[in-house]
Amino acid sequence: MESDEAEAAGAASPSGGTVTPAPKKRGRKPKSKEESQTQEERGGKMKESGKKTKQEEQSVDEKYTQWKGLVPILYDWLANHNLVWPSLSCRWGPQLEQATYKNRQRLYLSEQTDGSVPNTLVIANCEVVKPRVAAAEHISQFNEEARSPFVKKFKTIIHPGEVNRIRELPQNSKIIATHTDSPDVLIWDVEPQPNRHAVLGAATSRPDLILTGHQDNAEYALAMCPTEPFVLSGGKDKSVVLWSIQDHITTAASTDSKSSGSIIKQTGEGGDKTESPSLGPRGVYHGHDDTVEDVAFSPTSAQEFCSVGDDSCLILWDARTGTSPVTKVEKAHDADLHCVDWNPHDDNLILTGSADNTVRLYDRRNLTSNGVGTPIYKFEGHKAAVLCVQWSPDKSSVFGSSAEDGLLNIWDYDRVSKKSDRAAKNPAGLFFQHAGHRDKVVDFHWNAEDPWTIVSVSDDCETTGGGGTLQIWRMSDLIYRPEEEVLAELEKFKSHVMTCASKP
Repeated sequence: MESDEAEAAGAASPSGGTVTPAPKKRGRKPKSKEESQTQEERGGKMKESGKKTKQEEQSVDEKYTQWKGLVPILYDWLANHNLVWPSLSCRWGPQLEQATYKNRQRLYLSEQTDGSVPNTLVIANCEVVKPRVAAAEHISQFNEEARSPFVKKFKTIIHPGEVNRIRELPQNSKIIATHTDSPDVLIWDVEPQPNRHAVLGAATSRPDLILTGHQDNAEYALAMCPTEPFVLSGGKDKSVVLWSIQDHITTAASTDSKSSGSIIKQTGEGGDKTESPSLGPRGVYHGHDDTVEDVAFSPTSAQEFCSVGDDSCLILWDARTGTSPVTKVEKAHDADLHCVDWNPHDDNLILTGSADNTVRLYDRRNLTSNGVGTPIYKFEGHKAAVLCVQWSPDKSSVFGSSAEDGLLNIWDYDRVSKKSDRAAKNPAGLFFQHAGHRDKVVDFHWNAEDPWTIVSVSDDCETTGGGGTLQIWRMSDLIYRPEEEVLAELEKFKSHVMTCASKP
């Protein structure tokens, strides 16, 4: 396949020469001097960006070596995939095929390049090994510099600018939205999009729909509604913008997921096919005093949503009541807020993550006290800014958080009140720590088709000088299943071992 060949060639030298060019700064854009000073005044604890010291690098390597030795014990399955260029976002797409020992599923990634080749949106096929199939010795024997045989590039879309965020439409995950360094949100129907060869000077692919409405760049805050085909975005213009793409999706798309034609309606007959149709907003919402960093829909209503920003605020909105905030939580954290997620099982619970290194859990029925945020609980287990939070699709009290410290923590709020003496040294609620990345974990996504399987990506520019790491993993079910159930199973295993040992 041409795209695979191009990928292999890029591994040796992305620029096509003998020397890999020095990568530019990747990840969240560094703040200006003025913004940084304002951040310090707010009591923010963000560390100055820069290369890690030798002592820090040694600590990272030691922790990684220790983690890799524990992989056969902690994980049911793990795949490690080296990325030539870092991906700032990763999302699961539709499941394509089910087999006896593994399932095949789409995976959406990106390639954030240094300009020697175009930035791309990557559609990959992933072989997801089923639970209790992989051999323990097999999952730990991987080469960090190699690609995984479980991840194959299927299609490349040449993206107009960097891909900062990818989100799939829950009603049809073959439709995705992307954020780049512009005011527009781009909508892609990935199946009919042609496969492109990403070489310097190649023309960009054409989005199926462009959503307009922001007055300044909108780079990170992006969400798709779980109940209706609505899109939500936030940006540097301090606004939250809402669109409905209902009228642009064909009826066939919602009833026939195997449709081969474009599921985005084309405007006009015989018109200009070189320009993408555009769509204006359904509403523009003002209430933030700084950049909006993340947005999330209510799991039960397309009219209700929330947003967080660099003004340290969490805001709840209701499109039915106008464009002003329903509730504004001042000082929801002690620094910039980077991420938010609304619990899909309980629409009263909202998670936020911040540059103050914490994750906070809010109940929408009791958000503030004297104008200051009053979270139900503050989860402290990261040593750097939290970049992403997401609730588990399987269990209402479980969620994950990833951060610039290279860790992806899995928490269970139900365990906070049941903290035992045995786990006293661990932060309350923390029951699993994925330490397979050696640099900031910029995004992760639970797999709704296989709920305890997670895909995560790290931007490795500070530890290796470039590239990134994609990992797909599933912790051992002995870690999250009920203790009585696990002990009963281990007792049976113990009996089996004793019986085998007693045989001559």
